Amino acid sequence: MKTIGFYGSSLLSAYWNGAATYYRGMLKALAPLGYDITFYEPDVYDRQANRDIDPPDWARVVVYEGTRAAMQQAAAEAVRHDIVVKASGVGFEDDRLLVEVMAAARPGTLRLFWDVDAPATLADLRATADHPLRDLLPALDMVLTYGGGDPVVAAYRALGARDCVPIYNALDPETHFPVDPDPRFAGDLAFLGNRLPDRDARVGEFFLRPARDLPESRFLIGGSGWGDVAMPANVGKLGHVRTADHNALNCTPRMVLNVARDSMAANGFSPATRVFEAAGAGACLITDIWEGIELFLKPGEEILVARDGRDVAECLATVGPDRAAAIGSAALARVLQEHTYAHRAAQADALFRAHAARREAAA
Repeated sequence: MKTIGFYGSSLLSAYWNGAATYYRGMLKALAPLGYDITFYEPDVYDRQANRDIDPPDWARVVVYEGTRAAMQQAAAEAVRHDIVVKASGVGFEDDRLLVEVMAAARPGTLRLFWDVDAPATLADLRATADHPLRDLLPALDMVLTYGGGDPVVAAYRALGARDCVPIYNALDPETHFPVDPDPRFAGDLAFLGNRLPDRDARVGEFFLRPARDLPESRFLIGGSGWGDVAMPANVGKLGHVRTADHNALNCTPRMVLNVARDSMAANGFSPATRVFEAAGAGACLITDIWEGIELFLKPGEEILVARDGRDVAECLATVGPDRAAAIGSAALARVLQEHTYAHRAAQADALFRAHAARREAAA
């Protein structure tokens, strides 16, 4: 059995941590393929006070204090593992953690950088000539990303990465699935996402604009950071929505909305975890437009695509409950067939095995 040491933001908490669903889905699906997984996460941003899950049986979780000494102790454990992964956006001493984890890994260890926000990381690399990741890229065995397509692959290779492979978000059908409606989430359109500077304007256009244009419709917004934002009277603020309530939030409103961050919308090929969560619950999903949507869901049949807030309002005005339900059902069938974390884990496992085979052949 191969051991994986995975250094990420948090496996146990989705609080200010949009990558939690991705980590959980990927690692839960990798475990049955013969991997003994340890996940290292810092105790920062009140995440441990807002845990969504208990430590799972498919991974050991090491929570370390948000201090440099505790981080260095956790990084030193990289020597124990056959595969070490440093994810982007851990949230505490990221650059130093990357350097120390890779330095601690023993010879022959598969060294990976797993980027869960590639457009933002690449922008930072381009702007920072002495960025530690830039210096380490040629020494890493592989960069994996959860989106980005060919543009991200080409950009990482141009910066010196040996290889870059997107392993996209997907559905864990044991976690996200259709449930009965919940009166707390009744309405016409729901959006779930933390408030972030590079998504603010798009949320204003794709969510708040149609809310103002359709005062008789009921809108819901969930996620952290929206409490002090002025919104129309027909918008209900939910605050942080625990993952245990995500299925009900997806199943209850007539439609749900995905709004990409600026960098991901500009780059394309970056479906958010939200897309697969909603599809897995059979929701009728409206997404802002980005290149590559059709690789995952068919516009007009499995997902609705909006160019702006007027398109969102048009969808709400013209797509009734029956058609919305049909679109949600078609989306669910598609993701179960092609886009589960079992599919993604098989892809990652093949990459790991191919690298091991090449190393053995070279030896």
